Amino acid sequence: MEDKLLESIAYVLPAVVTGFVAYYMFNGFIQNKNSEKKLELLAERKKETLPIKLQAYERLMLFCDRINPVKMLMRVQPISNNTEDYLQLLLANIEQEFEHNLVQQIYISEETWTTICIAKNAVINKLKQVAENASSANDFRENVLIDYSKTLPPTETAIAFIKKEVKGLI
Repeated sequence: MEDKLLESIAYVLPAVVTGFVAYYMFNGFIQNKNSEKKLELLAERKKETLPIKLQAYERLMLFCDRINPVKMLMRVQPISNNTEDYLQLLLANIEQEFEHNLVQQIYISEETWTTICIAKNAVINKLKQVAENASSANDFRENVLIDYSKTLPPTETAIAFIKKEVKGLI
């Protein structure tokens, strides 16, 4: 009886060992294939979404350029000599540009969107601040140009941030 048991173990043991080896090999093979498939899908998704993301960054860069106070003052002429009217025209211009690009936040990082919002709000606050001390629309324009000749507009900081982020994507 002992001989039969030893003989059975001699036949079963190699089969069990072979079964375990086969199981681990196939399991590792399947996991490797799944990992490769996931990487391929991620690469394909990135390949498809990269142009959309880059377009969003381009549009937001254009937004920052369009609300740059110096450039905006050259583009948007006063409708009257009243400072408040001109200020409201500039603010409406900024808000219109912002609303036009609002959906782009879906495609960019949270940090970039925050930077753009901070730049927009800084421009608005600075325009309001300068308008308080201006006697006319032309005086207001002149004071804004003088003020931004001394300091870098916040929109330039946002543009630099966008450029840095795009370099990280490419």
